[in-house]
Amino acid sequence: MFQYTHPIPPKWLRNAHAQTIYAKTRQSPTPHYRRELWTDSHQTDLVAYDFVDSPYANAPVVVLFHGLEGSSHSHYSVELMRCVQERGWHGVVAHFRGCGGVRAIRAYHSGDTQEIAHMLGCLKTRYPTQKIYAMGVSLGGNALAKYLGEQGNLAIVDAAAVVSAPVNLNAAADALSAGMAKWLYTPYFLHTLKHKVPYHRTVKTLSEFDDVYTAPMHGFSGCRDYYTRCEALPYLPKITRPTLLLNAQNDPFLPAEFLPNSQQVSRSVMLLQPEHGGHCGFVNGEGRGNIRWLPETVLSFFEYAESEKSSF
Repeated sequence: MFQYTHPIPPKWLRNAHAQTIYAKTRQSPTPHYRRELWTDSHQTDLVAYDFVDSPYANAPVVVLFHGLEGSSHSHYSVELMRCVQERGWHGVVAHFRGCGGVRAIRAYHSGDTQEIAHMLGCLKTRYPTQKIYAMGVSLGGNALAKYLGEQGNLAIVDAAAVVSAPVNLNAAADALSAGMAKWLYTPYFLHTLKHKVPYHRTVKTLSEFDDVYTAPMHGFSGCRDYYTRCEALPYLPKITRPTLLLNAQNDPFLPAEFLPNSQQVSRSVMLLQPEHGGHCGFVNGEGRGNIRWLPETVLSFFEYAESEKSSF
């Protein structure tokens, strides 16, 4: 049985939005990355892979797929890679096109499993004998979960963790288009997204941006077609690799009533839905708290999955 605890934030930090935002202030210093630029799956752009190298050649490899407009410097990336280093493992943050400070012609999206498969294939070539574990966060988590469902037993990873993923993209889009979530997060994301588009058009929500740019760029008829065809939820029953599906019940990006239940996932998927955590926050401990709970829980799951192969 996988042993874990739920994150318990400081008593003064019980609001979901506060947990989401405050986590960014608690990240550790960024590790020293070794960057390589590789071609993307369309052979049109270079994308950044930021490595932390283990002194042990055959140590496991942990691959991180970041969230919307994230990078190797995002708080969850930094904390995961530092924990990876502490274990003496290899780590790599695989950036989506146009992220990590590298310009790109094409964009990326929530269901780009072709790119996930390509990046994992490249890394398997680099690490042919090592165990490969993957963690996807938010947008990257949805794409990773969809990839795992599509590939089944052919999925390259030995185990995976899908964190704060909006696996029901339609519900997530509605949540981010209303109330406090709209005012807190939409300006943050649109600030960088609008600078990447080839034309300027006034949009006020992420759904509007997806409707006028993301969807047509990738061959979808509109944002709802994009969300329906790219959300990972229908693929969760098809996952065969050991997978931790982690969502906080107070995640403002995906309300609790839309979180997957045990009937919507395969027996290879372990659901972990703590009361607190916000979106990619998971602040734990007393005083000012810390954000080590997430990487430590994920890496412990990978170790558990390896030791209990027959149970999945």
